[in-house]
Amino acid sequence: MGKSATVFPAADFDSEADAKALREAFKGFGTDEATVIDVLVNRSNEQRRQIAATFKTMYGKDLIKELKSELRGNFEDVVVALMTDPVEFQAKELHHAISGLGTDEITIVEILGVYDNEAVVNIGNAYEGLYQTSLEADIKGDASGHLKRLLVSLANGHRDESDQVDEEAARGDAQALLQAGELLFAGTDESVFNMILCQRNRAQLRRIFHEYEEITGHSIEQAVENEFSGTVKDSLLQLVQCVRDPVEFLAARLHDAMAGIGTDDRTLIRIVVARSEIDLGEIKEVYEAKYGKSLAERIEQDCSGDYKRTLVAIVS
Repeated sequence: MGKSATVFPAADFDSEADAKALREAFKGFGTDEATVIDVLVNRSNEQRRQIAATFKTMYGKDLIKELKSELRGNFEDVVVALMTDPVEFQAKELHHAISGLGTDEITIVEILGVYDNEAVVNIGNAYEGLYQTSLEADIKGDASGHLKRLLVSLANGHRDESDQVDEEAARGDAQALLQAGELLFAGTDESVFNMILCQRNRAQLRRIFHEYEEITGHSIEQAVENEFSGTVKDSLLQLVQCVRDPVEFLAARLHDAMAGIGTDDRTLIRIVVARSEIDLGEIKEVYEAKYGKSLAERIEQDCSGDYKRTLVAIVS
């Protein structure tokens, strides 16, 4: 369990009782959605997967298939997300981001930027298992130029994960970024940005950003704005934000998912479900401090029905 999860394992867990309760909820005319929400939101992902195994043993049926046939729309999506193995879930989200209409590079940066190397490698392995092709191959087939190189670097999961900060090296890297970008007479040497942003440990990167600001008088974000354009610029800005503060980055992603007309339900579901056993409590706090409204209130405004009830139950 993460230090500020919002979903915890049930203490007196009984997978048979839960399987039975869910079976009852599907019986008769219509579905007892309240029971479905109550059972699934108050169990950990591991417990939900145990319920699915027990359900199959007891009734000879696949619980996820049953849920899919009983539920609809976003409510179905959030429930299926709750039932899916977390690593497999992220692999599926990456596949959707790559294979959908156009590349959703911001989602790719989010998933590959927030997790540590081990998780990125596991997600890559799950991806290959699901789609019989490597994550890297699919990124290469979908993206081009600098964006492709940036995403491939992130997908490799080779970031330095020590917490050591070397101030002299940070100054050197800040200087290298400056030489590769704003001081370069024509164009930008993207490879330097790529190498530094994808390899250095997070604490070291924060130091590099600090040094950059000391030297130039403006933020690294400003430098990216000046030097890059289009999807590469957007992806680099997201990556910088993610490195600076992953929790704040995810709070901003949630805010953006619900800002404007319509809701980016996929992003909303992904972050709420995936972080519920890690740091959603922290994300919630940062969200409220930053946007002056609780995450639950925002969801109440933006979503409806059982879908809304499920999300609110997860974040509460």
